[in-house]
Amino acid sequence: MYPHQHERLSAALAAHRAGALAGTTAANVAYLTGFRSVSREIYPDGAWCAVAAPGGTALVLPAIDTPTLADGDAAVDHVVPYGRFVFAYAPEPGEVGRRVREWTAGAPTSAGAALVKALDALGVRDGAVALDQSGLTPATAREIVAALGTRAVADGAAALLEARQVKGPWEIEALERALGIAEEALNAVVQVLAPGTSEREAVDLFEREVRARGATPCAALITFGPRTAFPAAHPSERKLRTGELVRLDVGCVWNGYHADVTRTGVAGAPDTRQEAVYDAVSHGLEAGIRAVRPGATAGEVFATTVRAVREAGLADFDRHHVGYGIGLDARETPIVERDSPKALEAGMVLRLETPYYEHGWGGAQVKDTVLVTRDGARVMNRSRRGLLVLD
Repeated sequence: MYPHQHERLSAALAAHRAGALAGTTAANVAYLTGFRSVSREIYPDGAWCAVAAPGGTALVLPAIDTPTLADGDAAVDHVVPYGRFVFAYAPEPGEVGRRVREWTAGAPTSAGAALVKALDALGVRDGAVALDQSGLTPATAREIVAALGTRAVADGAAALLEARQVKGPWEIEALERALGIAEEALNAVVQVLAPGTSEREAVDLFEREVRARGATPCAALITFGPRTAFPAAHPSERKLRTGELVRLDVGCVWNGYHADVTRTGVAGAPDTRQEAVYDAVSHGLEAGIRAVRPGATAGEVFATTVRAVREAGLADFDRHHVGYGIGLDARETPIVERDSPKALEAGMVLRLETPYYEHGWGGAQVKDTVLVTRDGARVMNRSRRGLLVLD
């Protein structure tokens, strides 16, 4: 565990008066141990629980995942599998086989029993367990809480989100790498996008370009014309027409970390309204970025952003938020929303946006990723923010 992580988790344990933090979502398990399960996609009703305590870390997982863990680079002090899974072993099973056999010998039958065993291994005899239940089915959550017996159970989801809000240097590097891939792939689309191209063709190209760079596409939304007013839409066979707006809202995941970028274009020369709307949302984003600094509240950044869009020409512009944190999840805290008292801290990474959706006309949006620095903010994007003219 990196020193930054240890510091953040120790603070979370103290703030919640807990003896251990237990994360169950894919992002929280990865944050605490570096482990990412493949079987989770097939068996979503299983339980994965990464535990952090002053005495170290532990990972509770289904026995099926033990070979992947043994063969990977996840860092954990105690491994506690649960459930029955049949493995055969050659006379010389190799290092992976030896570790799997050792871990699975006498494995508890349930996730709850395995978590209790993990807590015992970490020396957590008293103090609340801050349990993140958001990655568990209701039935599994009940089983785990029952297994904990008289131990107090606190809300671990909030504690872990708070710990993850401020990124370490390695996380910032991963976020920059993911964002660079997304922008490179988006540029490849922009270079060939022209009237006659369908939304589906544009999305397919973006996803191919992302994969070619070693990342995984995530929520690629490319819409044309009136469909640019749809905040989230599957790609259609609709083809781009001259004079239409294009909204390119795309993302990817690299090494577990998310990127999200949005740009707006026009197929040909933009008309007066298209230019005016885009100028207003772009002006608002720039004002919001300038408002980002340590100590500023998320509510203040929200108010500055919305006010700037209105003053730039969209008098009725309104939003429920203008962004949020980004990291191992595509959407993290803090939420940049109205009246939020959350103070920004150096090391937070925000994706700020100013979308405008007008049914019957279209939509315009721009989105950048911003690192809160000691004295302000640094935009992590490298791509041009202006209205794209697609010839």
